[in-house]
Amino acid sequence: MKHLPNILTLGNLFSGCIAIAFILNSQPFLSEINGQQYWIVGTTQAYYGSLFILLAGIFDLFDGMVARWLGVSSPLGKDLDSLADVVSFGVAPSMILMKMLWVAWIQKPHAIDVSMTWLAPAFLIACFGALRLARFNHSPATTSYFTGVPIPAIGLVVASFPLINLYNPLNIGTSMQSPWIIYGIIGILCWLMVSKIKLFTLKFNQFSVKKNWVQLAWFGLTLISFPFLKILAVPFSFLLYIALSFAHKPSEA
Repeated sequence: MKHLPNILTLGNLFSGCIAIAFILNSQPFLSEINGQQYWIVGTTQAYYGSLFILLAGIFDLFDGMVARWLGVSSPLGKDLDSLADVVSFGVAPSMILMKMLWVAWIQKPHAIDVSMTWLAPAFLIACFGALRLARFNHSPATTSYFTGVPIPAIGLVVASFPLINLYNPLNIGTSMQSPWIIYGIIGILCWLMVSKIKLFTLKFNQFSVKKNWVQLAWFGLTLISFPFLKILAVPFSFLLYIALSFAHKPSEA
């Protein structure tokens, strides 16, 4: 039983590796929407890549819970968790953004090939994610807030991008075919990970509505948003998490 948390963490890493394989194997294709040509990044392979990033997130959620439940937390488990998170929520999402940048640049006039110079910024997600994890591992322990956005949240929101591209709700998928918008998204996500913003954790503090109002508000509004926003509920939930964190004043405990 004492090895169960590490097994779950390895499930996280394994899922991240499979996600990378699917994403690299995805081949975007040209379609037509409302009489305009439109590149589809959200192919079947990219879709499965997003699902395996989600599965990695489920493993990541439960490995810590099980470790605390069994009372078997260790430095080894903490380091292993960080290594798995870099792959599943750093490298795999970077691959998604690289594919999106490739499609965005290939649409430009006379773009026969795309230089890696224009695609390389996608991997800043993995780099800043690693930096955020290293800082987290050497920061004083706190159970009431995170400093900077956790890398799993970044990974999960990027995992929604192929599906936003596929279904193109509110023409947002079309807008995300601009390389400059993608660069802007990368810059914002990298900054959020290493920022000093204090964000609430999803752990409930006893059984008090007053003490857990921010978690309950985020969870409730996220659930309500899914029938209306569908896949856009993922970035909505991400933005809501940040907005509620500004409204919430965490204790220093």
